[in-house]
Amino acid sequence: MRVVGIKVLKNKLSEYVRLASQGETVLIADRDRVVAELVPADPRRSEMVSDAALADLVRRGVVTPALMPPGARPAAPPRTVRLAELLAELDADRADR
Repeated sequence: MRVVGIKVLKNKLSEYVRLASQGETVLIADRDRVVAELVPADPRRSEMVSDAALADLVRRGVVTPALMPPGARPAAPPRTVRLAELLAELDADRADR
């Protein structure tokens, strides 16, 4: 475990990130008081940033996972309307005003 001041950390950030990625914990101090830790990533976490961010949103309850597996799509609704028909119907409704 290493302790580093904020100023030194700022100047040599990539070195300390590399140490953390190799498994070492780096304590970050401000005026001889530990204010943060730079720790290795959890091995259970996905290496892809987008997957890790999505998993974090699900864990916090911001996002709900899909109920259907990927690729399975619901059947089309029984009655569909073409865009031209829909726009004509809208125009007819607006003409009444």
